[in-house]
Amino acid sequence: MTAARRIQVGLIGASIQQSKSPFMHEAEARALGLNLAYELLDLKAMGVGPEGLSDVLRQAEREGYAGVNITHPCKQSVIPLLDELSDDAAMIGAVNTVVFKGGRRHGYNTDEWGFRESFRRHMAAAPLDRVVQIGAGGAGAATAHAMLTLGADRLQVFDLDRSRAEALVSKMAAKFGASRIEAIGALAEAVGAAQGLVQSSPIGMADHPGLPLPSSLLRPDLWIAEVVYFPLETELLARARALGCRTVDGGSMAVFQAAKAFELFTGVTPDAERMLHRFRAELVGFDLQ
Repeated sequence: MTAARRIQVGLIGASIQQSKSPFMHEAEARALGLNLAYELLDLKAMGVGPEGLSDVLRQAEREGYAGVNITHPCKQSVIPLLDELSDDAAMIGAVNTVVFKGGRRHGYNTDEWGFRESFRRHMAAAPLDRVVQIGAGGAGAATAHAMLTLGADRLQVFDLDRSRAEALVSKMAAKFGASRIEAIGALAEAVGAAQGLVQSSPIGMADHPGLPLPSSLLRPDLWIAEVVYFPLETELLARARALGCRTVDGGSMAVFQAAKAFELFTGVTPDAERMLHRFRAELVGFDLQ
């Protein structure tokens, strides 16, 4: 009996040793009878910064990888290194999945659908008249597109780099209209008038601990959607839940984006519900911090 063809994939990013992507992809591959290996290509562990992305991408391609996922801080800087972009990736301006096929590098964004599906499931009927988003990087581009697609009437984007927030707003306004999205500098005032908060910055990750805004700005009637999933309960979510806020963690987004990426890598549709159940079960009692 011929052994199943080995499918090699991986994740490129910085400080990613706690990522659950290898577990999610490899466990689902086993359930489907596929021989898949998922490696962490950690720029920090390699002793290089984002400038090393080109070399790491080239090496993965040479070693016969089917593709790689891309995470912080490379979701936007990877774009010039690719040959083609999906329509969604081009619109969002960020890539989290690269497929190597026919000698070309194809870029996709599965984060947007992952966040949108997670929000749809866990935040049904949440008010969307005024929403504040913190973070305008690669993840922020995906969540902004998702929130506007979900029907947010007014999305206010804050980033410590104001020019990055303005660039994101300009791109989204071209599709959704300038009246629905704006870059802001006064975070406290905006959060005070908002119904919901989308946390799309790296703040809260194991390697970037802390809060993305003063805890005094949180209040019980403010819903919180987090994109960070390691740790699954960030300091922001812990503070918000203590106040009684309605929240959704980054776990479901992580699973749903992974399911889409898995299909792109393998050509096989995974069982997203099984992946979600397995992911949650794996994290019960598991301290990612």
